[in-house]
Amino acid sequence: MPDADISTLEAVALAATRSAAVAGYAWVGRNDQKAADAAATSAMRAALADAPGRGTVVIGEGEKDDAPMLFNGELVGNGHGPDFDIAVDPLEGTSFCARDLPGSLATIAFGEAGTLWSPGPGFYMDKIVVPPRAKDVIDLDDPPEQTLVKVAEALGKKVADLRVVIMDKPRHKELIARVLQAGAAVQTPAGGDVGGSLAVLMPTFDIDLLLGVGGTPEGVMTAAAVRALGGGMLGRLAPQRDEEADAIRAAGMSLERVYDCAELVAGDAFFVASGVNGGPLLGRPRTGGGTTVVESLLISRGQIRHVTHTTFD
Repeated sequence: MPDADISTLEAVALAATRSAAVAGYAWVGRNDQKAADAAATSAMRAALADAPGRGTVVIGEGEKDDAPMLFNGELVGNGHGPDFDIAVDPLEGTSFCARDLPGSLATIAFGEAGTLWSPGPGFYMDKIVVPPRAKDVIDLDDPPEQTLVKVAEALGKKVADLRVVIMDKPRHKELIARVLQAGAAVQTPAGGDVGGSLAVLMPTFDIDLLLGVGGTPEGVMTAAAVRALGGGMLGRLAPQRDEEADAIRAAGMSLERVYDCAELVAGDAFFVASGVNGGPLLGRPRTGGGTTVVESLLISRGQIRHVTHTTFD
């Protein structure tokens, strides 16, 4: 994708996540996840409507009959410009937003047309995310103890010096115990594996790798950031219910295949997030005196850029 097109679409993506963040912020602490998500999604959809070009939502808020905004396969944009793919999560961490806990984000990834992998009926994925220096040593079939040894060696550390992000879910009880037993430190957020993956990629955070099962939409968006920064990522569908496994098989997809970052995102891509209710990555929108300030993160073409945008009413 030409640099001029990427720069134009980066501006569109930033506007979309900012709009979603402000809309979601209005529902912070109101204990209504559905309303918060609907507000953020509606705002993001409106911001994408006039995007230059034609975008296909590869990963959206649901199928058309279930979610009338940003559904899988929906087309956005004005048609005058490049074709591109989009993966969206207008409110990553809806429970954080509803309960006013830090960490919710408005997120989006753009890629060249036909480059973002569609997980079909697969909602969950087993993942490993590592910094660039460890990208060639990871294997999703390795036991976690061996993964820790390999990553530590690649990073020039001891296993005891590693810090690992694993979401605090019942499915991860054994994994967390094994990583702790091996001697590494574990950070266990209640959710938000996009934020955990970003912490692995950003040199200002003391996180060395992410392990465990999270959402496939979050995985594809993470892969856009990983690819842009030269990190390492592997993923494999990991259905959490029999119905999901059956649907994956019926779609002709494999439960054994391991996808690397270049398969999850097969071309130029970038990732954008805006803060909704504050956290270690991005602050919440700030309003007052007729202005609104939103903090965003743009990961594109080997760079991480923090963008602060002020809107005057």
